[in-house]
Formats: sequence, C-alpha cells, structure tokens
Amino acid sequence: MKRIRVIIVDDHGVVLIGLRDVLTQAEDIEVVAEGKDGRDAVRLASEHRPDVAILDVSMPRLDGVEATKLIAECCPEVKVLALTMHDDRAHFNRMIEAGAAGYFLKQSPSTELLRAIRMVASGTTYVDPLMSGPMLTGTPRLKGAIPSGEILSSREEEVLRLTAWGHSNKSIGKTLDISPRTVETYRSRIADKMGLRTRPEIVRYAVTQGWLASDGTLLSE
Repeated sequence: MKRIRVIIVDDHGVVLIGLRDVLTQAEDIEVVAEGKDGRDAVRLASEHRPDVAILDVSMPRLDGVEATKLIAECCPEVKVLALTMHDDRAHFNRMIEAGAAGYFLKQSPSTELLRAIRMVASGTTYVDPLMSGPMLTGTPRLKGAIPSGEILSSREEEVLRLTAWGHSNKSIGKTLDISPRTVETYRSRIADKMGLRTRPEIVRYAVTQGWLASDGTLLSE
C-alpha cells in the first residue's frame, strides 16, 4: 500500500505532538518531517516533496499564507492543507487564494483530519464542514451569483463541481470525455452567468451547495 507522505508545521509543540500521535496511527499516512514556522514549511516541502503539507495559518517568521504561496511556486505537486482555529471567510479566502487545497479547523475531530488529508492527497479540494455556517452568509449574492440549478446546464454544473474539487481543465475533460478547450468554454460561460471567476469564489459557492462534503466522486442531480 502506497502511503501518503506528509509534513506537519505548527508553532505550538503540543499541537505537533497531538498531530503526530493521530497521524502515526493511520496505516496509510507517514509523517516524514515536522517544523515550527513558515520558513520550515517551505524548506521541508522542498527537501522532502511530501504529498501533503499540513500548515498552521498563523505562524512566526512566515505565516501560512506566504508559506503556501512559496510552496506553490517551488513545489506545485505538494498539496497544502491549512490547519487553523480561524473559522472566518477572510482567513479562508487568503489561504485558498494562496493555493491551499484544503482548509481544516483545529476544533474538528481527528477522524475528520484523516479524511481531509486523504481527500487533498487524491486531488480533491477539502473544506471543513464546520465552515459551512460562516461561508453561507451572503455567499449566494457574491458578485451576483445565484443557485446554479436555476441557470446552469447540467454539463456546466458538472464542470463547476469538478473545478471546485480542484480538478484541472485536462482532468475535467478526461472525466467528462470532452476537450480541455471545451472545458474552458464551459468555465467562461459559468463566469458570465454566475460571476464566479476565481478559485476562492468557486470554492465558497461549492460550500454553500454542499459539494465539498462528498468523497470526491461526481454528484448526480
């Protein structure tokens, strides 16, 4: 069995110990390195090239946002899972915009953390279910967005869901048996209809629809 290689970075020693204890009990996850600040995160990601980098959002020397940006530049194959106490949209938006593939709240159960790691490692975007409350407030009105069922075709909605889950145009095209150029056309139509142009906007909308609570398979109508 191929194990998911992870690094964990948090400036609180107690948190690191707790994370290590949880992750070492999972047969399919291997902790390859630990760090205490954002600079450690970038260095360890570069040295070890893990599948997933679990980063605290608030850290000294270099915070999680800046560390995520640098990891995205030097190690684009490394998926970043944000680890945080912040359950507000501002912190969420900054991490997603920086390139994080997942957002996990420290107050959630350890079983949910394992699920988050596995989803992010598989290429699926993860958003902690506890974020649904903060994310729902006002989100459907973001840049004029309205419920997709009232305006999008079934194919456009499939493309939007897969985009929210972190799939590239090439991956979406392969899944739906269409060309990447056709996928881009659908995404352009979605942007015009929904006002959803950036990844944070799409992910926020997906949270309101419950699309990110799935196991990564395409949901039917």
